[in-house]
Amino acid sequence: MNLKFTISYDGSVFFGSQKQPNKNTVEDELLKVFKTFNIDTKIILSGRTDKDVHATKQVFNCEIPSYWTDLKKFKTILNKRINPSIKIHKIEKVSDDFHSRFSAKRRVYRYLITQKETNPFNQKYILHCKEIDEDIIKEAIKEFIGAYDFKYFFKTGSEKENTKREIFNAKFYKYKDIYVFRFEANSYLRSQIRLMVGFLLAINEKKLTITDLKQQLNLQNHIFKTPILANGLYLAQIKY
Repeated sequence: MNLKFTISYDGSVFFGSQKQPNKNTVEDELLKVFKTFNIDTKIILSGRTDKDVHATKQVFNCEIPSYWTDLKKFKTILNKRINPSIKIHKIEKVSDDFHSRFSAKRRVYRYLITQKETNPFNQKYILHCKEIDEDIIKEAIKEFIGAYDFKYFFKTGSEKENTKREIFNAKFYKYKDIYVFRFEANSYLRSQIRLMVGFLLAINEKKLTITDLKQQLNLQNHIFKTPILANGLYLAQIKY
């Protein structure tokens, strides 16, 4: 039977979500725990996250033997055996044609920053920014809303023929002492969000302007090329 899993994980512990040769990934850990039940299956992730990128609601689906009828009990046992940096929140039975990646309509990511000095206990999960101009970032982030060719917001060296994406919503807000960049789109290119956040922080620091951002979005000038650190980035939700 086809099951849909909703999970979270600490990205700082793994070399990304997707299986890679000779590197421990989220997928490796999931397959490892399934094998303890003699389950040989293929995992389909909703999307790939890179090293140091976290997830609060990543989704994957896979085929599990139909005798596992008690999904609540299955989830409990899996969480006891799995790497403690991964947590399974929900398991649901879905139709045979459900595909975690191709069935997804929208994907939500958040990037977290703070003005408070980080420490050894949180520096893997949030980025420190000394000065934050909330008004200018709120104004600038709106420029990303819409359909664009994000060729200039794409990690150099990555292979991708179609670089057009649509961002349905983009906003910046404060929650307690944390500032949040929130993006909702159909999908993203590799390092796209880290490049977008990096550009916004360069505007925040008065190194670049909103005019510069418009030029890069419209492929008139490739100004900003270095992705911001991955530690503040979270895959927050997959919408179907």
